[in-house]
Amino acid sequence: MKTDFEVRRLFKLSNMEKNKTDAAYKAGMDRKTARKYLNSGKLPSEQKKPNTWKTRKDPFEEIWDDAKFILGDNENIEAKFLFEHFQQKFPGKFPDGQLRTFQRRIKTWRATEGPPREIFFPQIHYPGDLCESDFTDLSNIGIMIQGKLFEHKFYHFVLTYSNWETGMICFSESWETFSEGLQAALWQLGSVPSKHRTDCLSAAVNNLNEKKEFTEKYKRLIKHYKLKGQKTQPASPHENGDVEQRHNRFKNRLKQRLMLRGSKDFSSREEYADFIKKLLDELNSNRLQKLEEELKCMHSLPLKRLDSLTELKVRVSKYSTINVLSNIYSVFSQLRKERVNVKVYSEHLDIWHGNKCILTIPRLHGKKKHKINYRHIIYSLIRKPGAFRNV
Repeated sequence: MKTDFEVRRLFKLSNMEKNKTDAAYKAGMDRKTARKYLNSGKLPSEQKKPNTWKTRKDPFEEIWDDAKFILGDNENIEAKFLFEHFQQKFPGKFPDGQLRTFQRRIKTWRATEGPPREIFFPQIHYPGDLCESDFTDLSNIGIMIQGKLFEHKFYHFVLTYSNWETGMICFSESWETFSEGLQAALWQLGSVPSKHRTDCLSAAVNNLNEKKEFTEKYKRLIKHYKLKGQKTQPASPHENGDVEQRHNRFKNRLKQRLMLRGSKDFSSREEYADFIKKLLDELNSNRLQKLEEELKCMHSLPLKRLDSLTELKVRVSKYSTINVLSNIYSVFSQLRKERVNVKVYSEHLDIWHGNKCILTIPRLHGKKKHKINYRHIIYSLIRKPGAFRNV
């Protein structure tokens, strides 16, 4: 068997010698052998045929039909867990050393016989066409306000063409926060793009409806700004890819800036918000040229903003409390059994009786929480001190 080096030398000599016989002689091979390589034009390594026969018995032959059935119904199942499943089903039949063979077998099956996989297409973005928004959790960054952990989220707004971004600190993904964040971003931008895309946020999409249509509040909001609303498919964050990617880069830049600052502790929320604003200005500083292109293609803002609130009418219980969005708040005892109007904002509630706002309360986020101000019920507690045991 000749080597690639010998055949390369034959090819070279065949172009230099007068005849093929002399070339074969100088290359150190038989004339017939030389003719075979010269006629094929291939090296010995290129003429090897792949091994198509089995060198040993397939250890998974008996279970392979079952394995394919499971793989077909569970596209994301890992080969390791499937292997452990068969180890438990057939004790002692499959030693741990066969795991890599099983994983290669499944990888080959998925590439040649498995179900079709989702593919991704490159997106072309146009100036002033699309903006995206979403929420991301910043609690794991470890921000402190006067030594106390500051658990919070961040509403994030991004233009997909220029990647210009902005946002605000928030504490929930409520409708009120979403509306306030989106409107603040548009007014900071000074213009309005053609389309707005979000994922299946409950603030914008009715996820209880099979069709997952937009909520009436969101429809009013985008109509007010002449925006065309878009939403991604469930469990498809890549469809909102620009803002998802900006989440990662924003968080990474925030971590880096905090390292250089030398501390994650801030004296106040205002100082932290100013730190975030400077960070966003820094990120946007290299996008101004593309932003100018976008602004030329956008339409103007409406004359005013919409109120980012939810209005509810509730009755004050005999305990001098109200139930607002599954949370309990105390109010003045004089309001017992009265009906009050509650205006729910992103971070506070305004309690109205008639045409007068009589109380403002910090909003609770989540459900089944309570906020009791003992000043609201102190009169009754003084008269009935035994009630302290049950408060």
